[in-house]
Amino acid sequence: MSLPCTRTRRFGTVASVVLAFTFLLFVLPLHAQTLEAVVMPGQVIGKHAKIEMECGRCHARFEPSAQHGRCLDCHKEIAADVRGGTGYHGRIPKEQCRNCHTDHKGRDAKVVVLDEREFDHRLTDFALRGDHRQAKCSGCHRAGRKHRETPSDCHSCHRGNDKHKSGLGTRCDNCHNEDTWQDTRFDHGKTRFALLFRHARVACAECHVEERYAGTPRDCVSCHRGNDAHKGHNGPRCESCHNEQQWKASPFRHERDTGYPLLGRHRPLECMSCHRAPLYNEKPATQCVACHRTDDTHKGVLGDKCASCHTEDGWRSGRFDHDLNTRFRLRDKHRTVKCESCHQDPGLRAKPPLACVGCHERDDRERGHRGQFGRRCETCHVEAGFRTITFDHDRDTEFAVSGRHRMVRCAACHQDGPYRTKADKACYACHKYDDVHLDSFERKCERCHLADAWRKISDDAARRHCRGTGTAPEERSFWIPDCGELNRTAPRGRPAPLPPAATQRGERR
Repeated sequence: MSLPCTRTRRFGTVASVVLAFTFLLFVLPLHAQTLEAVVMPGQVIGKHAKIEMECGRCHARFEPSAQHGRCLDCHKEIAADVRGGTGYHGRIPKEQCRNCHTDHKGRDAKVVVLDEREFDHRLTDFALRGDHRQAKCSGCHRAGRKHRETPSDCHSCHRGNDKHKSGLGTRCDNCHNEDTWQDTRFDHGKTRFALLFRHARVACAECHVEERYAGTPRDCVSCHRGNDAHKGHNGPRCESCHNEQQWKASPFRHERDTGYPLLGRHRPLECMSCHRAPLYNEKPATQCVACHRTDDTHKGVLGDKCASCHTEDGWRSGRFDHDLNTRFRLRDKHRTVKCESCHQDPGLRAKPPLACVGCHERDDRERGHRGQFGRRCETCHVEAGFRTITFDHDRDTEFAVSGRHRMVRCAACHQDGPYRTKADKACYACHKYDDVHLDSFERKCERCHLADAWRKISDDAARRHCRGTGTAPEERSFWIPDCGELNRTAPRGRPAPLPPAATQRGERR
């Protein structure tokens, strides 16, 4: 029977395939690793020992150029330098790491081979200058520390040489350079306190006592309190008046810096004449009366606005112009009148009246028109004097005064005063009792008579009307006197007599 044998052979074939696959999948790689370990040229350095059996961490099969990238995958700081072009590895030409750093030479082998005499420090982030060129590498690069971890600030290496005891901070390079400590290059102008003029010649220790630099005061008075001739009266802000050139050279300008210009006799005054209190504690008043109250000869009557009349040149040099600064111009006799004659209110608080009668009402009542002519004095009078009259009846009214009218007093016509009742312009209004014609001519006296005198008759009127006998008829309206006879017999300067009938009735002129 051959069937069982056939099955046995088939089973053996399948088992052989499975074993072969298992060998290829598991045993062969292990054999390869064992093989790589066998062919390894030597042990790696101590820091690589953990990955010694992981060849793939550093090597790529059949791709030697990939080794450079495997190194940078672990050494990330160097990779950053290479990418950024910084540090030593970022400045040297790009090449394989193994060209400089070789491994598999034993646990204690040095993979960093550095020729200190040939190394170019300029390719690092810290170029050697001055005395640093003569320093030994071990003076800065301590054992057990990476070269890149060496600090680049001065103070880290020179802390023991710092004579300032860290009083100036850690930035030694602000003052010193690499050539020698004695050669300083500090620029005080880059600080918040530039040294100008005489400050530039002062020794550092004058301001920085006991090498204390931090917190040194910058205000003048902190250093110059003993030089203060004002004894603190003018406050701590010395720079308001003085500068670094010298104490006596003052840039202070009162008109520019205070808004109060010193003019005239104010210029030579000492500061304390006005600034009696400490300068910055109390601001002095700018009104004249604040300082000159005791100099006020007006005793406060004219108020406290001294500048309205006086100037800084002196009390007697006045600048008040009544014509320009008020609504009342002073003319003639008003110019010689004292101020208080009109300005009777103390302090000039109440404005005096502008009308003449405001001051001269008493003059009118006692020596003038007694109020009958109203209150408009300026209609007739001027400032030159009461007796100087500017009123012109012909120009200023509708009734021209001529002849005998010029010698008549105002009250003869204006019996109720010129501003109360307007006088009638008709002749008959004043000469009613002088009418010898007994209303025969319709009260139009001006047809025949002249203003020089009643007896003067116009020639035309004489030809037409002077034909009477002088005897009054029964009807008064038709009575016409003998003008010729009247002109011949009437005394000169006196009016002709009334007719008999008018005299009998008691009529008067």
